[in-house]
Amino acid sequence: MAFVVLFSTMSFTVNMHYCGDALIETAVFHKAKGCGMEMQKPSTEGCAITKKNCCNDKQLVVDGQDELQLQVDKITFDQHLFIASFVYTYINLFEGLDAKVTSYEEYKPPLVIRQIFKLDETYLI
Repeated sequence: MAFVVLFSTMSFTVNMHYCGDALIETAVFHKAKGCGMEMQKPSTEGCAITKKNCCNDKQLVVDGQDELQLQVDKITFDQHLFIASFVYTYINLFEGLDAKVTSYEEYKPPLVIRQIFKLDETYLI
């Protein structure tokens, strides 16, 4: 249950660097470094010809749940009964017996009148 709460409230970002249509780098929690082909700023002296950059950065943001709504005061009687029975059975699940209790130790085995397995045996000659 703790893992469900942790992962439902956790937010993270995935940064992706594309060069053309190919994915070059993916980074989680920090910015992608890139492929090293970023455009330099063109000089404005004289004639300025700008070229379209082939690299593209995309960012995927996964937002977690902001608020946890715990409403303990609004538990119905059926829910209270379920929680109480669940806790009681879970606690008693791990209780072991103190000693090995066997109920058949007090009884004697029955007396053997005939050996029935000898009556049913067949012999090959």
